[in-house]
Amino acid sequence: MKRYLLLICILLSSVSLMAQDENTAIGVVVNAANRKPLEGVNIVNLNSVKGTTTNNEGEFKITAKVNDTLHFSYLGFKSIKVRVTNDWLKFGSAEITLTVLHEALEEVVVNQLRLTGYLEVDIAQVPLPNDNYRYSISGLSRGYEASKPSGINKIIGSIFNPADFLHRMFGKKPNELRKLKQMKEDDEIRNLLASRFDREMLTALLKVERVDLDEIVSQCNYSKGFIQSANDLQILDAISECYEEYKLLSRGRNDRL
Repeated sequence: MKRYLLLICILLSSVSLMAQDENTAIGVVVNAANRKPLEGVNIVNLNSVKGTTTNNEGEFKITAKVNDTLHFSYLGFKSIKVRVTNDWLKFGSAEITLTVLHEALEEVVVNQLRLTGYLEVDIAQVPLPNDNYRYSISGLSRGYEASKPSGINKIIGSIFNPADFLHRMFGKKPNELRKLKQMKEDDEIRNLLASRFDREMLTALLKVERVDLDEIVSQCNYSKGFIQSANDLQILDAISECYEEYKLLSRGRNDRL
């Protein structure tokens, strides 16, 4: 009797492990040039909004289902997307190869100012600093950042535009708006985004172009300085907070009608 119970326990354990493996994609990421493993590669499941990184042997494990898309990115290498197949989940590890990305150096302009020796003329050539201001609104937890306006009405009027722009961007793809909340709640995703400045992972997750992403943040009254210097996590939080604040303002506006 004891033998039968032991056999049943073993079978149940095996079934449990098989079920667990079928929901997990495992593999190793290597350099296509020399087959050496790559440590610290960022991997994100674009469907479930889950993320991870490779260990010092280039190995990774991530929750995934058949037909999910995994996004692999690594500094200095070309990013790729890989679809999860049934064979991959059933039969074990996959090898993912990344190719070095050769970037052309941009032209650098030196000595942009032509000094004349006349103080008044030379001072006029120096660009003025970009003064940014924060505007506080009653009922909201934070203010808006914007360049110095010609009048406060310009800022107040623009506050009601961001969500309209967000809906124009994501109106036909409501799942992408829901991903904002998922990304904010996943610690692994937040850690990955905090170390990035290229917007590549954000554009892949939200399925927008880089120029559209910058435009969204700009429409939410963030300055050029913020857009250029913020990391990907700050950009994510800016978009998410902008949308949440719009809903608050919109709710208040509807209550008054």
